[in-house]
Amino acid sequence: MRRRLLWLLVAPLALGASQCAHWLAYRLVAPAAHERAQLLAETGHAYLASVPALAGVAGALVLAALAGRASVAARGSDSGSQRCLAAWPFALVPVVAFVLQEHVERLAHEGAVPLHAYAERSFLVGLALQLPFGAAAYLLARLLLAAAAHAGRLLAAPPRSRAAAAPALRARAVVHAPLAAAHVAPGLGRGPPRALPA
Repeated sequence: MRRRLLWLLVAPLALGASQCAHWLAYRLVAPAAHERAQLLAETGHAYLASVPALAGVAGALVLAALAGRASVAARGSDSGSQRCLAAWPFALVPVVAFVLQEHVERLAHEGAVPLHAYAERSFLVGLALQLPFGAAAYLLARLLLAAAAHAGRLLAAPPRSRAAAAPALRARAVVHAPLAAAHVAPGLGRGPPRALPA
């Protein structure tokens, strides 16, 4: 699988992991809805309204990557991208994305470089959550790649020929023939099944 196609899967999942950790951090730091809303407003999180649209774009990129993986597997030129999937992007990208995002949010909101961000509880909690969420995204990526490769191989497999299926059908007919004969009405070649005794 080409490296660029693989990044169509890695980038959305790694960034999605960062966003999930980001969201959970604010939920943990400010459990009350009104307190959380105030904290988000103070730290420049007005852009969160556009997250569903961004999630849709990320999902489309992931589907494109998986379709490419299935296509490669269907052609039989499988390069083992699941085994070649590096773990470092899932450790590095969420952390870097989170740190940059927190600073850009505050810079856009306050108009100055927020040197105090490192000391805030929401920042520290969010940073601590990046690695577990990145690890989960890595495992999800491996699972999705394996499923896409399996689907590609299934779609490319030739259907069983009639000649190969015929012996199994004949064996099944031989097994069921005595059972079928027992339910034929006597004296008739064919007929409805006998009534079962009460």
